Amino acid sequence: MADIINQNMQTIYGLSKKITFTRHAQAKMSFYKLSKQRVLRVLHTPKRTEEGVAPKTVAAMQPGVVKIEGQKESWSQEIWVMFQDTPGERKIISAWRYPGVTKARSAISKQIMRSEYASYVVGEKLDKMK
Repeated sequence: MADIINQNMQTIYGLSKKITFTRHAQAKMSFYKLSKQRVLRVLHTPKRTEEGVAPKTVAAMQPGVVKIEGQKESWSQEIWVMFQDTPGERKIISAWRYPGVTKARSAISKQIMRSEYASYVVGEKLDKMK
């Protein structure tokens, strides 16, 4: 019974993809003292997502420690994870700590990211049909 519930939860939350880590990601995680669970937490609940610097990648960010001052949140470092989605797996390409606060990209870059991802997904589906 527990296995059925676990499988259903994975399907609901989109966790049915296999998550793999590249050697580069494992080395960076070791260098920046990031655990596998911390990287997965950034993927699960990112504060911000942006287009990655590598083609067809996405970068997700989560603050290291959030300080709440009145109504405003602030932090001094960010944890970033760059990943690439394929139909069967989610590949973690890199993970790092940024010692500061980065500016969010504009809405235009978010629209470009969405359209590029949509074209990537359509291209993957066409490749499967061939």
